[in-house]
Amino acid sequence: MITKIPATANRLTCIEMFAGAGGLSLGLRQAGLDVIYACDIDPWAVETYNRNIAPHAEVADVRTLEGRSLLSRLGVTSVDILSGGPPCQGFSKQKRGAHLAADERNSLVLEYARLVSEIRPRAFMFENVKIFGQKRGVRLLDELEEALDDYHVHRYFVNSASFGLAQQRDRFIMIGIRRDVSNVAPKIEVSRNNVTIRDVIGDLPPPPDDFSEHVRFANHIKCRITPLNEERFRHVPPGGGWVDIPVNLRLSCHNEVDSSKGGWPDVYGRLEWDGQCPTITAGFDSFTRGRYGHPEQHRSLTLREGARLQGFPDSFRFYGTRYDVRLQIGNAVPPPLGKAVGMAVKKVLETAGKDAGWQPFRRAKQPHLELSAAE
Repeated sequence: MITKIPATANRLTCIEMFAGAGGLSLGLRQAGLDVIYACDIDPWAVETYNRNIAPHAEVADVRTLEGRSLLSRLGVTSVDILSGGPPCQGFSKQKRGAHLAADERNSLVLEYARLVSEIRPRAFMFENVKIFGQKRGVRLLDELEEALDDYHVHRYFVNSASFGLAQQRDRFIMIGIRRDVSNVAPKIEVSRNNVTIRDVIGDLPPPPDDFSEHVRFANHIKCRITPLNEERFRHVPPGGGWVDIPVNLRLSCHNEVDSSKGGWPDVYGRLEWDGQCPTITAGFDSFTRGRYGHPEQHRSLTLREGARLQGFPDSFRFYGTRYDVRLQIGNAVPPPLGKAVGMAVKKVLETAGKDAGWQPFRRAKQPHLELSAAE
């Protein structure tokens, strides 16, 4: 059982699918929206969400949810916004041919569209990898828009660095505004794009050498690496990668690669204090997977450093094993991006409301509602 918290009067209400650890929800709340329900299929992500945001998330497979039944369980007749980002790994650039079409996670995009149609929020927000809005996702994107023809659909390509992050993370955003609400296109306001690695993690002390959690910073734990990998990494300068490792210390596969033709230059990569990092992925805590090495110390980024680079505050603690936590962080929508998108949609809905004499939805006067995770 999880307690449902009453919506705040005069705030736009939102429910979120594929919520993960709550990066998007946190951003929407910072934008002044009231997220009254969230779900995800990952139990540890839901645990993190409930302990940091509010205890109104549940473990649920969206394929088992029915829109009107969900509204009834929540004790509401409508919501203003439905948000979410279906799993994006099925659209990864590393997927090829038949493997792309066969990835069942891609069908969750259509489940998202089904729930929008059943719940009929005044607006919806959809987030995914940049390539989804390009050739890779064109078929599903067309199906999505066709299924949601009651909405004016607006597409955006954004980079997280434009919202105060020291991370080059390209994303695709789709916003739908119901046709009877407004035909105004939301404007996503950028903040600044000159934030550096030093600005974000430069003040963090080194994690304890004994691999315990830092006493003042949650999830700030040194990643274990082999002595040989540490020796390799000692030869990598800021901005460098595996090509800087002496030939006799390199992996044999690296010696077979022509570095002048590419060859994954970010592997064993070290970050630069005055630069930015590439996309924080679910493998960001290992420099063997990309440019995730600390600018000075001979180690990979810690989970806390990754969380900061994603825009999470230090008060936000992630729960689960190291694998669970890095998955939650790597898959999260950066809260600053979520806030910017939330502000854009909020402005359109509030303006439309004033023009039409509409008032924000008010929840029925019920102090608490109990929601069972199994229905």
